[in-house]
Amino acid sequence: MKEELKNEDGLTCVKCHVLLEPRKVHITYMKSTFPAVLLACPRCQEVYVPEDLAMGKMLEVEKTLEDK
Repeated sequence: MKEELKNEDGLTCVKCHVLLEPRKVHITYMKSTFPAVLLACPRCQEVYVPEDLAMGKMLEVEKTLEDK
C-alpha cells in the first residue's frame, strides 16, 4: 500500500483529538467502490475528504457514474 499522503497540516480528529494518519480506504458511490489513501482517524476510523478531492476528482467520477 502506497502511503505517500502526509498530514503536513497537523489535522486532528474532532471527536478523538488525535492526528489523522494516511489509511487505505474504500469509497463507495452508486454501488461502485474505489480504493484510495486518505487521512483517517486511527481510533474511530472517520475519514477526512479534502475539499479539492471532493469538488475535483470525486465530482468528476460522480458525473461519470450518473451518466451511465
